[in-house]
Amino acid sequence: MTDVIIVGGGPTGMMLAAELRLHDVDVLVAEKETEPLKQVRSLGLHVRSIEIMDQRGLLERFLVHGTKYPNAGHFAAIDKPWPDTLDTAHGYVLGIPQPTTDRLLAERANELGAEIRRGCEIVGLTQDSDGVEVVLADGLRMRARYVVGCDGGRSTVRKALGIDFPGEPAKAECLLGEMEASAPLADILEAVTRVRETEKRFGVGPSGEGLFRAVVPAEGITSGRLAPPTFDEFKRQLRAYAGTDFGVHSPRWLSRFGDATRQAQHYRRGRAFLAGDAAHVHPPMGGQGLNLGVQDAFNLGWKLAAQLRGWAPDDLLDTYHIERHPVAAAVLSNTRAQSELMSTQPGPAAVRRLLIELLEYEDVSRHLIEMITAIDVRYDFGDGHELLGKRLRDIPAGGGRLYEHMRRGRGLLLDRHGRFTPDGWLDRVDHVVGVGEELDAPAALLRPDGHVAWIGDDDEGLDAALTRWFGVAAKA
Repeated sequence: MTDVIIVGGGPTGMMLAAELRLHDVDVLVAEKETEPLKQVRSLGLHVRSIEIMDQRGLLERFLVHGTKYPNAGHFAAIDKPWPDTLDTAHGYVLGIPQPTTDRLLAERANELGAEIRRGCEIVGLTQDSDGVEVVLADGLRMRARYVVGCDGGRSTVRKALGIDFPGEPAKAECLLGEMEASAPLADILEAVTRVRETEKRFGVGPSGEGLFRAVVPAEGITSGRLAPPTFDEFKRQLRAYAGTDFGVHSPRWLSRFGDATRQAQHYRRGRAFLAGDAAHVHPPMGGQGLNLGVQDAFNLGWKLAAQLRGWAPDDLLDTYHIERHPVAAAVLSNTRAQSELMSTQPGPAAVRRLLIELLEYEDVSRHLIEMITAIDVRYDFGDGHELLGKRLRDIPAGGGRLYEHMRRGRGLLLDRHGRFTPDGWLDRVDHVVGVGEELDAPAALLRPDGHVAWIGDDDEGLDAALTRWFGVAAKA
């Protein structure tokens, strides 16, 4: 029996597979598509996802294929510079197309020993107290101790579990695609600037290899499953908004997306979990979707591994839903707000003008950018130090950088003067002596996902936090 079957081989599924393999968990990724998708739905990584890649030693791989764009993440497409004091060592958006992100994460999972099966479609599942049995489209069955559905907004796993997916259906749709264009680039950019003065959902720009990525509002709402648009429909909508179709031809791919907003009521049912779009869908405003899924995986991976390795506290797996459900709910809320602010109606347009004025205040700007980039996330670990429950930015530690000490996906005790020790937990927690002044405390305990589980100067508090997050101490 496999330890974990991950249904869906997108960025969420591959990130989760890599996290589990750091702890030698037996992982099978079942992906129904026979080949990696070419569609470029996501264009980059936000700050928190960049930090995650750095924490696992993957950032250099991404930087080779990406481009740093300082001040590129905006709220409701309002172009304002980021505050100079943003709490991160990575104050930029990393522009990188989703197929490249997918490939890099798949390579990482494969290097660590995950089994990846393409053309492997899961059509149903049942579970009991010992495991989960999944049913394949060809009638075969496989069994695992746990299953995680990372299979998108129409998740088979979520439906098989009977988990409700409440929210609002799409009120607007857009067409998206990559194609060649014969119009001069200067003319294209001039037209895009003109159209975007009133329609923020419109865009055409170079995407490499002589191609252009185009997005344009659709004529209406489709009924049922979102079918790719025809190329004639795409050209017709370009002409409707820009007065020209820019001589587009030779489309590589076309797709359609809506602004439906939904969230699973539960992220766990028994031995099955949901992550990424299987757990939440929302409008693409702010480019948060892929990032949110990767961060789901980062939260769940070490907890599921701890359960399988036998040292997890009794309620550790429950904290996945407790921590991540509110985070996604906040993203759904801010994308709803951004959608309204991008409307051309007089009321939303007036609110948008007011927000543009408010963004001149640094505190307002910082609040919205930290929201979009997910560095504002703070899990509720109770009262205490202002850093408790938050992720810690990269700081000097142990003669190097903090994130360099997080490669193995273990807990980390940061100890300024070497007066603490995680004896009894050294099989789960690393100990680093010597921390930069950026940590205004004698010591701090970080979970494998980088969030501060304890910060202070008392042995009793440290032992309680170690037990809370890393289980009972091993016998000497």
